[in-house]
Amino acid sequence: MTRFSIFSLAKNALSGHANWPEYWRSPEPKPAYDVVIIGGGGHGLATAYYLAKVHKITNVAVIEKGWLGGGNTGRNTTICRSNYLYDESAALYNHAMNLWEGLSAELNYNVMFSQRGVLMLAHNTHDMQVARRTIYANRLNGVDNEILTPEQAKEFCPPLNIENLRYPVMGAALQRRGGTARHDAVAWGYARGADTMGVDIIQNCEVTGIRVEQGRAVGVETSRGFIKAGRIGCVAAGHSSVVAAMAGISLPLESYPLQALVSEPVKPAFPCVVMSNTIHAYISQSDKGELVIGAGTDQYISYSQRGGLQIIEHTLEAILELFPMFSRMRMLRSWAGIVDVTPDRSPIIGKTPVENFFINCGWGTGGFKATPGSGHVFAHTLATGEPHPINAPFSLDRFINGRLIDEAAAAAVAH
Repeated sequence: MTRFSIFSLAKNALSGHANWPEYWRSPEPKPAYDVVIIGGGGHGLATAYYLAKVHKITNVAVIEKGWLGGGNTGRNTTICRSNYLYDESAALYNHAMNLWEGLSAELNYNVMFSQRGVLMLAHNTHDMQVARRTIYANRLNGVDNEILTPEQAKEFCPPLNIENLRYPVMGAALQRRGGTARHDAVAWGYARGADTMGVDIIQNCEVTGIRVEQGRAVGVETSRGFIKAGRIGCVAAGHSSVVAAMAGISLPLESYPLQALVSEPVKPAFPCVVMSNTIHAYISQSDKGELVIGAGTDQYISYSQRGGLQIIEHTLEAILELFPMFSRMRMLRSWAGIVDVTPDRSPIIGKTPVENFFINCGWGTGGFKATPGSGHVFAHTLATGEPHPINAPFSLDRFINGRLIDEAAAAAVAH
């Protein structure tokens, strides 16, 4: 691809008028599809890809109200890890990790997956106890994770300050298989792959209603007309509850702004991903050289893609405590995504009370890292009408039967 076409692609994406003929088609919606997927982010596109690749279902439409990857997929901090506490979560996120490791080859597209390691800091006795508990649970589930002393943590990440902190570094948990991937590349790779197999990717097509007849979803009302569907998969992230309400379903979700920011680019100075839930901040360095910094959720429910300045200030205070060498860095830009949070901080993947209407939502801050695994198991659910064994525990009815999967602590983000 020429330098000009790369620039044009990025310009079209930012303007919201992405056609990108060298990547995928821009078809008009057909009157009917076997499967309609609502949401053109990473999870929706991955679902479409695996529907076509694994289950040979190609009469599929991915409909997106804006441009492809313009929601949370393009607004996250690109971290990939699988060191979650509970057996169910470990299976789901490690399934994603296994797929991440071969994704560039699978898609024939470089998603820039970099296993540079994810270091999760412990600052008090409770943190150390939680870290050890998680490590032991991870090892029982075949997930790599190990405990480090403060000195070992600094050796792994030399910029880390382990002295003269309000919350001294008492140790850390390290998942060496963890790292980062390029969020846009993930969306583009899945989109190109799905399009090649016949999936229609329809942008600038907002869902305005779900048509339900005798308890069964039969299609979607959109800004570009009615589309009949054999099955509908809702993968709309922070707006999942809004879409589900169109089908008469009330989801146990709250949507919050989650902020992030990047610095001016500099030469390589930071070797890994570091997360601290107690001080609260996380940081890595992108391949462009920017410091990618993540914050906690704002305290209020909102569909706004921006957040409060005090959250950024708190986060940067934490970063400067942990990494004083960055005190003269200038911030380049900040933004927010909309995270959909369930009561147990684990996703909902599966059936709904409305026949033929399926949901994949509630990922909170865990969405990007799960992208390949989420798409793979949700494609199975849409293709067969039944959950994959990996996503079976993440059903909506767990909030009725009480079989919750409480991952609030393992999320490593205050939400």
